[in-house]
Amino acid sequence: MIGVLHRSLQPLTQRMSLALRVAVLTTMAVAATLGVVSAIVFVVVRAEFESSLDESMLRRAHAAVDAGLAEAENFRQLNPQLQRIADVQIFVVSGGELFSPTADVNELTKAFKSYHEVEVSIGQVSQSMRTVRIEGTPYRVVAVQAGSGVALVMTQSMESVDFALNRLKLILLLCSTAGVALAGVAGWAVAANGLRPVRRLTAATERVARTSELTPIEVTGHDELARLTTSFNAMLQALDASQARQRQLVADAGHELRTPLTSLRTNIELIGQAADNVDKSLTDDQRHEIMGDVRAQLEELTTLVGDLVELARDEPMARDPEPLDFSDVVTQAIDRVRLRAHTVAFDVELESWMVFGEPQLLERAVTNLLDNAAKWSPPGGTVHVRLAGGELTVTDEGPGIDPADLPHIFDRFYRSSEARTLPGSGLGLSIVKRAAERHGGTVDVESPGGGGTTFTLVLPSSDQS
Repeated sequence: MIGVLHRSLQPLTQRMSLALRVAVLTTMAVAATLGVVSAIVFVVVRAEFESSLDESMLRRAHAAVDAGLAEAENFRQLNPQLQRIADVQIFVVSGGELFSPTADVNELTKAFKSYHEVEVSIGQVSQSMRTVRIEGTPYRVVAVQAGSGVALVMTQSMESVDFALNRLKLILLLCSTAGVALAGVAGWAVAANGLRPVRRLTAATERVARTSELTPIEVTGHDELARLTTSFNAMLQALDASQARQRQLVADAGHELRTPLTSLRTNIELIGQAADNVDKSLTDDQRHEIMGDVRAQLEELTTLVGDLVELARDEPMARDPEPLDFSDVVTQAIDRVRLRAHTVAFDVELESWMVFGEPQLLERAVTNLLDNAAKWSPPGGTVHVRLAGGELTVTDEGPGIDPADLPHIFDRFYRSSEARTLPGSGLGLSIVKRAAERHGGTVDVESPGGGGTTFTLVLPSSDQS
């Protein structure tokens, strides 16, 4: 019923607020329910009144027949005053005609005879009951057999019953109206109170759009709206954390970019001054030295920008992942690092391991691990590379990592006091961690006190990812 009401009122309710729609639909549903209940009550009560009256009239009609009142002599002696006192009228149908004790059968009283009473008189049915209305007054007409070809007809006014039913109509109408009004007020109150968390969420969303303040909303209750508020707060916290990471990344990037840019500016200004002033011209050695510094700074700046772009990507793998042999990726990374790490040797043992991922990102991560190991290994040292069962280990022969630096080794822009004198941006190991996480793997570091550091990169196979 509610669904039918909702569909019929949909064009109108689309222009209403949600609380008003709930109140209107509730009111209409209650009105329909009360209407059906009132109709059922009225019909049942009316049927009960008629049944009780019929039972009483049939009992008196049979008693009159048993007393012989339908016989001609006794019938003519009936006292009209006694009939009025008893609130009944008695007639006889014989031969298809209606007879009165007073022989006064007018056009009005002829309404008490119909084919129903004739059927009773000729024995087709044993009794009949019906209601007729004469000059606005309802009468109940009952007929019973009173012998061969004769039927006794008893009538009684239903004014009292009609009056009681009219009062019942009024009472049901008043009660239904009060119930509908109460349902409307209650529906509005419940809807307005129930939608209060939604209004708080709406206000919070508008506040975030207007002020960019990500303040969580107070959670009340344990219902679905409370769960919605909790989820919204979790979204705000995630958004706040994302903004904090972005601000930190911008701040760290600005700090790291300042050094190479300042050095580039100094060298360019020096070259410009030498070009403008003949007395301050540079020698070939000085010029080669400055250009070497510029190239190194440009390379450092290019690497830093590439690392920043890679770390700024918060989304899952957006490139085209593909099945690949991780050992091939490690081999390519080793070949690349060997071209620039001439002072160290590489001890390599690789087993085939199929993974599902981005070859460029994985090669970048492995290259960063190898570059880090080559940078810290002494001249003539060896970098040990092993790949078995999806576990890649890269071990150098350097001095190791201070235990105080181990918890921060994968943080962005983190550089230990020893590393600050060496080239690098402090982003290489962060990229390794990002690559491992994006491929469902892990990366760890161990540095025993005797020297040397081992990085372990673990990736799931393509069957597991």
